[in-house]
Amino acid sequence: MAQKGVKVLKFGGTSMGSAEAMNQVIAIVRKPRRDARIAAVVVSAMSGVTDELIKTVHAAALADGSHKPLLKHIERRHLAAVAQLVGRKNRKKAVASVRALLEHLKEVVTGVSLIRQFSPGALDYVMSYGERLSAHVLCDALNDRGVLCEYLNARSVVITDENFGEAAVDLARTNRAIRARFKAHPKLQIVTGFIGASADKKTTTLGRGGSDYTASIFGAALGAKVIEIWTDVSGVMTADPRKVEDAKAIAEMTYQEAVEMSYFGAKVIHPPTMRPAQEKGIPIAIKNTFAPEAPGTMIARAARKTDDLVRGISSFGGIAMVQVQGGGMLRTRGASGRLFGALARARVNVLLITQASSQNSISFAVREKDVARAREAIEEEFAAERSARLIDDIGVTRGLSIIAIVGEGMRHRAGISARLFGTLGRNGVNIVAIAQGSSELNISVVVAASDETKALNAVHTGFFFPETKPIHLFLLGTGLIGSTLLSQVSRQRAVLKREQGFDIRLAGIGNSERMLFDRGDIAPEKWKERLERSKTRMNLAAFIETMKRAPLPGRVFVDCTASEEVARAYAEILAAHISVVTPNKRANSGPYSYFKKLAELAKEPGVSFLYETNACAALPIISMIDDLILSGDRITKIEGILSGTMSYIFNQFAAAKTFSESVAEAKRLGYTEPDPRDDLGGMDVARKILILARKAGFPLEFSDVKVQSLLTPKAARAKTVAGFFRELEIEDAAWERRKRAAEKRGERLRYIATLEKGKASVRIRAVALPHPFYEMSGSDNIVTISTDRYSKTPLLIQGPGAGGEVTAAGVFADILRAARDAA
Repeated sequence: MAQKGVKVLKFGGTSMGSAEAMNQVIAIVRKPRRDARIAAVVVSAMSGVTDELIKTVHAAALADGSHKPLLKHIERRHLAAVAQLVGRKNRKKAVASVRALLEHLKEVVTGVSLIRQFSPGALDYVMSYGERLSAHVLCDALNDRGVLCEYLNARSVVITDENFGEAAVDLARTNRAIRARFKAHPKLQIVTGFIGASADKKTTTLGRGGSDYTASIFGAALGAKVIEIWTDVSGVMTADPRKVEDAKAIAEMTYQEAVEMSYFGAKVIHPPTMRPAQEKGIPIAIKNTFAPEAPGTMIARAARKTDDLVRGISSFGGIAMVQVQGGGMLRTRGASGRLFGALARARVNVLLITQASSQNSISFAVREKDVARAREAIEEEFAAERSARLIDDIGVTRGLSIIAIVGEGMRHRAGISARLFGTLGRNGVNIVAIAQGSSELNISVVVAASDETKALNAVHTGFFFPETKPIHLFLLGTGLIGSTLLSQVSRQRAVLKREQGFDIRLAGIGNSERMLFDRGDIAPEKWKERLERSKTRMNLAAFIETMKRAPLPGRVFVDCTASEEVARAYAEILAAHISVVTPNKRANSGPYSYFKKLAELAKEPGVSFLYETNACAALPIISMIDDLILSGDRITKIEGILSGTMSYIFNQFAAAKTFSESVAEAKRLGYTEPDPRDDLGGMDVARKILILARKAGFPLEFSDVKVQSLLTPKAARAKTVAGFFRELEIEDAAWERRKRAAEKRGERLRYIATLEKGKASVRIRAVALPHPFYEMSGSDNIVTISTDRYSKTPLLIQGPGAGGEVTAAGVFADILRAARDAA
């Protein structure tokens, strides 16, 4: 008669790892239950003991005495657990039970040592001691604390065949034996998991997931209300939390979903072990021993629907794709049947299959360790066809992983595949093979193993947090612009995540001396102290390689240096499917061929190369030119005061200061470079007009830009900055005469960059009203753009053109734009 209102609990792994963990198990068992009485507690061996027992047997067969310290260690662990778990009153009896088992174990192992060999049956018998010891310890500890229970050696009720190592259970006989036992023994039973016995009492083990299987068998036999599997995780997770930080527990899932996720690598519960419970419709709860209040996951026939498109994502590596192809495949009768029959006979497990519609090729995934056997089996089966060249050589691609999305909610729902493939494509993950079951319960893709973690994170975000746009920043350059950018990110990122879904994390940072990486997050507000503590010396190649290998979605490289070397690395970075954002003008003002190469690389889906701040800090000049060109307009002329530094100097000069005083004031405020000659030489402005010319469609080189330097030969040759200023003071009189001459004509001096008729120049010009450059203030930039559409009244853009805040804000905006483009 099936018992009603009972439940079966199973504890294994780290739940039985130590006395401290077993105390937690005891607390769970002792907790009062209103929903159902605990009829049985199934236990695994203490963590690691099964492996130690296997090592002990192998060591004993060597007959060199190496098994003795292994046995001693097993003895110490269990006696120590008894000492910590059982009070003095009952400890002597508990110790005696454990010692008796250990003596029997020593006798068996000694026998192995004497004959220097062991059978599969002997190995099973030795392994059984792991569960027998742990069950005795737990049973004695529970009785000591007032929980009345009995030790149940499952060998007395779980009846199997003699397939040692993975014995098949005779469920009909086993169910009768279990029911009879529980009818005669109403106390709580502490059951040894994993083990059984054949009809003639030979000890057997049940294979992978054997203790879970034991719990499922007992739960089904007793008609339990629920079977609870207690582990060290709070239920089945939406993805492997070791690889996906944002993985969350799944509240409910169906048996079939659990089977699919487990098949594709999730550590849920071994599928065959669920079968007895599944056939009886008994729910299986996955709970956390160390967080017992966590809700965990309930696996049942049906599960509540959620807003999530999929239930979970699984993955596993160590995969190889094997390709069998050839023009004669179509004419080879029964080729598919022969192929998979040969693999089955060779005991090669096929994980995934794809076949070309032409039937000229079949590809399938296997474990890498099975490749040699698979190849040998295929070559033997198709030897005649290969000799006749009807089938080509067997192709093998190693170093792969399988990622599977699983969920009942995928059935009859459009757009699931598109979202999966689109997400992988935008993150630069190449799909090697695709498979989908006719049940529409899962879609599986094969990717390079190096892309597995990145793909998992991207897909997980795409399906479980579709509104989230992950941004993982890798920043080089922590000067004014870089440090200001990080301050802005720190202040704004919580708002951006809450209101716009941007999840910004600083994954890497470097300056001229050190570099630091953290896949989780280098808190932008703490970057300075963390970078200063870093012991990793800056190495550009190593920085880029680490960034390329980082398995993170939404990677953005931010270059806040002025380095030519860094700029030369942009092509490599973009080719690795990493977006680049930079105020550094070196790349775009270098050779035109490199400018075009970067533009071509940035056309790949999910990759951006953004540099709005190359021209006028945060003013949207470059994006405006892009929009005009894309909409079919033609740029005819660009004029601009493109340097905030030069704008400030000439505005101060116009307001009665001498020229040298104006330059000195700009330097004091941080507008100029440390050596102002870098600004007064005009090269920076020349780079900017060159970039604008190229964006406008003119294939100019830097040498094509005519530049008027503001430096005299003596000022340019001065050995120090102080010497330069002395020379500049000598030139004040000449500058003053030039200014007064312009004022007499009603004009003001401006340093203007011009693009007209495909030619670019940078020079001093005197402008009068109503020219828009006449009235200027501070460090403003101003640009006018004439086009076919805007010919009579040019477009005019004006605003701050210098300063850390505005430039950093422009870089920040480009970062967010890159994330939007990749979404």
